Amino acid sequence: MKKRVTLTFPKRSVHQPITYRLAKDFNVAANIIRAQVAPNQIGKLVVELSGDIDQLEDAILWLQEHDIGVSQASREIMIDELSCVHCGLCTGVCPTGALSLHPDSFKLTFARSRCIVCEQCIPSCPVQAISTNL
Repeated sequence: MKKRVTLTFPKRSVHQPITYRLAKDFNVAANIIRAQVAPNQIGKLVVELSGDIDQLEDAILWLQEHDIGVSQASREIMIDELSCVHCGLCTGVCPTGALSLHPDSFKLTFARSRCIVCEQCIPSCPVQAISTNL
């Protein structure tokens, strides 16, 4: 099972080897999608956790017991079809290939299931047709 979550670390917890502990103690893999961590600052990680459902729940409980905020990542990329000019600039920065140009029509296609909400496409859009739902 996979869960995409945002982890928020208090300043005192930023130095902890969280992904190592998840793997070693709970057999949960953590694919880091986005990281914003620095010494003496609140840290944020967007991760996709994968493992057995019981191990995932135990790992999330452990994180919460160590004062690490855990919230389900529910954001999605939204594309304004009326504003999009199908230039394809976003396709060049999409690491998963969720955004692509159709080979025949050269219209932008979006495979939502492949999107990891890394948000790299948002600043690349010259007409600001891409945003998140929050």
